[in-house]
Amino acid sequence: MSYVVTDNCICCKYTDCVEVCPVDCFYEGKNFLVINPNECIDCGVCEPECPAGAIKSSNETNLEKWIEINKRYSKIWPNINKRKLPMDEADKFNGIKNKFEKYFEY
Repeated sequence: MSYVVTDNCICCKYTDCVEVCPVDCFYEGKNFLVINPNECIDCGVCEPECPAGAIKSSNETNLEKWIEINKRYSKIWPNINKRKLPMDEADKFNGIKNKFEKYFEY
């Protein structure tokens, strides 16, 4: 089991989660973060730190799409291990549903 970043991170990219990760398993795209499931130690410290509630346990239901997205992009995006400012309009995008098709950038 690991944790995965889901839809609500898109266009927000708060990095509070990155700061607390003890194994640096986060990777950064243009407008989204992912977790490498092979590096995540399932400690769970990142989940409550996410202001967008975008981090979920991979044991939750209906996350197959997000598990695959996290796995795929963590192999090609650069590692992030320091907190950064969120995206300029993060608060505006926080809570918008189904952002993947419209806003996700590789």
